[in-house]
Amino acid sequence: QVQLVESGGGMVQAGGSLTLSCVASGRTFANVPMGWYRQAPGKEREFVASVETGGYRRYTDSVKGRFTVSKDNAKNTVSLRMNSLKPEDTAIYYCYAERLFGDDYWGQGTQVTVSS
Repeated sequence: QVQLVESGGGMVQAGGSLTLSCVASGRTFANVPMGWYRQAPGKEREFVASVETGGYRRYTDSVKGRFTVSKDNAKNTVSLRMNSLKPEDTAIYYCYAERLFGDDYWGQGTQVTVSS
């Protein structure tokens, strides 16, 4: 059974930093794109960052230069280093792993709250 478990969320003041981690189990994700989405209150879930096949990293414009996504294939993990956090980054952050056939795998989410 595949599981993705996030950790590292919390509350931080604007300008602060947090690192989110996601550990996958149940199969290897070495050649699978993994990354992060987030969902703020009253808004739809949106893409944040990912590591694609071959190591290419993608970011949504609002986090470029502030967030860094990384993937450790040996440990089956994906992380999100978030610097210069803003109140508008407040959301539940979800880890995901793409699936070739069927729905993608998702974690349960971790709350990030940035106070002004």
